[in-house]
Amino acid sequence: MTKNLYVDIHVLQTVPASNINRDDSGAPKTALYGGVMRARVSSQSWKHAMREAFKKDGDGAEWLLSHRTKKGIQLLAAKLAEKDNTLDLDAAIKKAIEVFKVAGIKVKKDENTTGALFLLSDGQIDKLADYALQNDSYDKKELKEVFSNKNSLDLALFGRMVADNPELNVDAASQVAHAISTHEIVPEFDYFTALDDEQDSAGAAMIDTLEFNSSTLYRYANVNVKELLHNLGSAELTLKGIELFIKKFVLSMPTGKQNSFANKTIPPYVMVTIRNDTPVNLVSAFEEPVRSNDGYIRKSIEKLENEYDVTQSFVEKPETTVVLSTKESKIDNQVKDISSLLTNVAECLERMMNDENISD
Repeated sequence: MTKNLYVDIHVLQTVPASNINRDDSGAPKTALYGGVMRARVSSQSWKHAMREAFKKDGDGAEWLLSHRTKKGIQLLAAKLAEKDNTLDLDAAIKKAIEVFKVAGIKVKKDENTTGALFLLSDGQIDKLADYALQNDSYDKKELKEVFSNKNSLDLALFGRMVADNPELNVDAASQVAHAISTHEIVPEFDYFTALDDEQDSAGAAMIDTLEFNSSTLYRYANVNVKELLHNLGSAELTLKGIELFIKKFVLSMPTGKQNSFANKTIPPYVMVTIRNDTPVNLVSAFEEPVRSNDGYIRKSIEKLENEYDVTQSFVEKPETTVVLSTKESKIDNQVKDISSLLTNVAECLERMMNDENISD
């Protein structure tokens, strides 16, 4: 692929009273933008929700399964014992530790864990076990090769940073912005009590307060198609991965305090663009916050699409722009459901990738 190719996903989503992503004090995360307080949901929080969605809907597909854990040694040892029933647990652990050490990853001796969270795919665990069983001694360069292949979708999208050995890093193929409200928010507090069912006397057994807010969020993410293809090594998986990324970015939601607020909503507006030059976050549409007494979504759509038009003075015209909206939109290419949106995007990407003579 000689040209760059980027997929931008823009989502507007209304969220009722909720606390889906908390700070260290238990309050909903916020950000100052345009001089006013905004609701905020961290990118890490939404990426975690997407990773869980990949696994849940993966139907056991290896390329969708991974582990972000300090217990990679135990996972590898279990796979070693599964492949070679002559290995007892201690011998399997010893082999796994040696693999990680030779690869340049620090191991905590007493706990048999890595010093930091390490993201690895099921495919990599399987190949590492094969390598360990087929070799009496291990080579750092050969192990690097094993760690660099069979990336799962989340590893290919979100990358891996290994401070112990940067050679094992995987450059992320996607970026996910912190979601912020398109308007100013005012924090609110829920004063609540709990009664003891077996209590004879009057009065509450528990009294507490919980901070919450409600908002219309602008959410943005992008995918570098060229980098994702490099990380996955397959044009077919790259197209499938982008479709799945878009779908899960649109439909997933962090689960913080969800049982308390039942705040799971579906976005009323999604816009996807495919660009050759650069990804474009349109959050500047809301630097001047939306002000309204009759809802924020319609005015947020209007401001977002106006900003989209303004950016055309600075960047190349997108190869395609597709909108799925339950409200009025001035974008020409509109679809009626998310399946049509995904098909539209996939067909455009496949055509462009074929024009570039991309092979696996």
